[in-house]
Amino acid sequence: MEHWLEKAMQGVDPDSPEAFLQVFLNLMGMVPWVALLWWNVAFIAVGALLGWWRGRTVEGVVWAAVLGPIGWIVVLARPRRTGPPPLPGQR
Repeated sequence: MEHWLEKAMQGVDPDSPEAFLQVFLNLMGMVPWVALLWWNVAFIAVGALLGWWRGRTVEGVVWAAVLGPIGWIVVLARPRRTGPPPLPGQR
């Protein structure tokens, strides 16, 4: 924890009005953004596959994008769609 605090406070004057912004930017610089992006792409791809299997591809992509792997459970819990959705007024 001490190491992270040192990295967050590196080059920051605590009395400066921009200290909060600089600490925030230092913390965001430590986040592995590329790895997070690829994990999110993988979650969405699996969600799309599961959604396609259940007849709900768009729902699979959306739930996986919003909730990650928990979205997979949401897609699998929904009933399987057997045909195209009914047109308005044809119920």
